[in-house]
Formats: sequence, C-alpha cells, structure tokens
Amino acid sequence: MRTIDITTTQKVTIEYELAFLRDRIFAFIIDLLIIRGVFSLMWLFMVGLFSPDYFEVLSYVVLAPVFIFYTLVSEILMDGQTLGKKIIGIKVVKLNGKEPTVSDFIIRWVFRMVDIYFSAGAIASLLISSSNHSQRLGGMASNTTVIRVKFNLRFALEDILKISSLDDYEPTYPEVRQFSEQDMLLIKNIVARSRRYPNEAHKEAVQQLVYHLKNKLGLPEVPSDKTKFLKTLIRDYIVLTR
Repeated sequence: MRTIDITTTQKVTIEYELAFLRDRIFAFIIDLLIIRGVFSLMWLFMVGLFSPDYFEVLSYVVLAPVFIFYTLVSEILMDGQTLGKKIIGIKVVKLNGKEPTVSDFIIRWVFRMVDIYFSAGAIASLLISSSNHSQRLGGMASNTTVIRVKFNLRFALEDILKISSLDDYEPTYPEVRQFSEQDMLLIKNIVARSRRYPNEAHKEAVQQLVYHLKNKLGLPEVPSDKTKFLKTLIRDYIVLTR
C-alpha cells in the first residue's frame, strides 16, 4: 500500500492511500462504458428525429463533445471525480492540501491526450507505477494526484487496536455508528499524526476534532483525556460495525 502525506490549509498533515493503477484503469473503463451508453441513447434519439442528410453532421456536433469533455466536466462538477472514479472510490486531490481548481482539472485533461490516448495508456501506466506520488504527466503539471476514498478501514484498525467482538467488549459510545468509515479513518489518522508529530498544530486539530465529536454525539462535556476518547470511539466503531 502506497501512501502520501498531505498538509491541509490548517497545517494538519493527513495520510492518504494513493489509488492503485488498477483502480484508475477500472475507473477509466467504467467511464468508457458510461460514455458508450450515453452514445447509444443519443444515437437512437437522433435516428428517430433527423434525416440521414443531417445525421453525420449532428453525430460530430452532439456526440463528439460528450466523449471529449466528459472527464473535464465531471471532475469539475463532482469535486475531482468522474462517475467511474466515484464507483471505484478514488478522487483527484492537490498535493499542497488545497482544493483543485478548474485550471488544475483543465491541465490534467489536456495531458490526457499524451498520457492516455496517444500512447494507449502506456505513458500514464509507467509514470503512475514509478513516480513517488503516482502521478501521470497531467498530475505532475497540475501538482495533483489520485487518492482512494474507499478505505480498507476495518482491517487497518483491527491490526492497530486488536478488538475482537461484542462478546468481550462493551461499547462506550454506541452512537458512533452514525459516522462513516471515512470519518473514522480521519480520526485514526489525526490520532496517529498527533502522536508522531506532537506539535501545536496537531494538538489544536485534536482539540477541535474532540469538540466537534462531542457535539455530534450529544455528550454533556468534552472528555478530559482527548486521545483516549478518540481511541475509544475507534474501538467502539470496529466492534459495532463488524
């Protein structure tokens, strides 16, 4: 598993799992299938409405832009994801912790011609497999990469906390089930980073996180031992969602 540390604009460093090459290939294939489905529907629609004299022209005018701009428009509107990326559970992020801008997505889109189409994906595959941040040329030019947002959270947390089942564990905060796996991974990462780098930024991140979780869980007061509180939440989540 390859990971990357990204420091947010609040100066908190979070560890993310880089998307595997196969994840990106599967997402690309799904997007192609989606585009093909859209083509088929639009094709049938135009056949029924337009005469053969105009059909070829309309095919280029209507269908070609769908194929050309699908990825660009999707990533801009869906926060760094296409439908294929969303299904697989990956997304585009900036390495500097900021949100990708429209110009970042345009740069990635322009380089797709070289990375993917003109080289049949060979350049993209080689660079993603060999570069430190799993970047193709478009990622390097825009300072972006692709991370996984669907994590194998349960096994990672089991390895750390060694919790078995409800048979030998009494959850302290059963309301923790309202949170998602991505929420719990964020909590785990903040705890790990605060222990590894005990600076003021990470201490502040822990305090803000605990205060936020206290409100979400409806607790009467902020727990005094914040790290213990976060670890307990993780343990409870593992047991209750297993």
